[in-house]
Amino acid sequence: MKKAVYCILLFQFLVFYGLDAKNLHLKVLQFNIWQEGTVVPGGFDAIIDEIIRTEADLVALSEVRNYNNTSLDERMVKALAAKGHTFYARRGQDTGLLSRFPILSQEALFPVKNDQGSVTKAIIKVKGVEVAFYSAHLDYRNCSLYLPRGYDGSTWAKLPAPITDTAIIAADNLKSMRDEAIDTFIADALQEISNGREVIFGGDFNEPSHLDWIEANKNLYDRNGVVMPWRNTLALSKAGFTDVYREIFPNPLTHPGFTFPADNILVPIDKLAWAPDADDRDRIDFIFYYPGQRLKLKDVKIIGPIGSVVRNKRQPETSDDPIEEPPGIWPTDHKAVLAMFVLRVQG
Repeated sequence: MKKAVYCILLFQFLVFYGLDAKNLHLKVLQFNIWQEGTVVPGGFDAIIDEIIRTEADLVALSEVRNYNNTSLDERMVKALAAKGHTFYARRGQDTGLLSRFPILSQEALFPVKNDQGSVTKAIIKVKGVEVAFYSAHLDYRNCSLYLPRGYDGSTWAKLPAPITDTAIIAADNLKSMRDEAIDTFIADALQEISNGREVIFGGDFNEPSHLDWIEANKNLYDRNGVVMPWRNTLALSKAGFTDVYREIFPNPLTHPGFTFPADNILVPIDKLAWAPDADDRDRIDFIFYYPGQRLKLKDVKIIGPIGSVVRNKRQPETSDDPIEEPPGIWPTDHKAVLAMFVLRVQG
């Protein structure tokens, strides 16, 4: 009886995966490129160098501008090809995507309007497996993480006092277009999952995680006692999507995972500090995925400077976060997130 059950399970496994199935390592880089690297001298070339150095296969880009009637996708593909790397890309606006694998289709799922964020979606064929890959750059206004720190989240003017009432913070947060963008993504991604596709989503959310603002650290980082169930990561979690950083590093005390503001030594401090009298470090750049039988998370790290900006001063991080500092120019004021997945593909 046991032998018969084993044979049935083995048959089902072989039917599902195929006799020639194998594992492919898939590296995904979430990268806010700060106005296409134009703020930092040598920034564009540094973006290209980091994509190559990290061996990224899929890249979710934030702050695509297509300056001077150019197409960033064309410039990046050409620059990567000049260094011996073949990538595919199509024109984006505010957000963009790069892939080492062919792009079957691409669309502005949540088109940018009045500079209130965007989500770009592509269907990418990875060795026979179709992946729905999404890049987000969510609305930067009503950035409510600043309220408990005593700053307005749209003008960044200093407030008379910090706002610590979570109902007021939540109401301000919903004045942004971030929730509309996330809800659009969730509805579309769940449809793609039902169609048998894998889903990976990366972006600069301009909003923290509900997994980070918890009771244990409510008096750290100038949060002034606030425990906050941030709406959009919570919505993603409830819909079944997993935050890669918190899957590997679940403790925000030992691994806060700050991605902003990053200490870029080539940039004056006044361009990096949005709340100069506060500690406004936060994790606002994310990669999410939908766990499945074919897609498994293997590892994740932060890419960028070791230092952050705290109360208008450059400060090295001393946490246990795995931060990989680039050897050359860093092109942005964010740190990036690099995740490695194992994808079951056809050989």
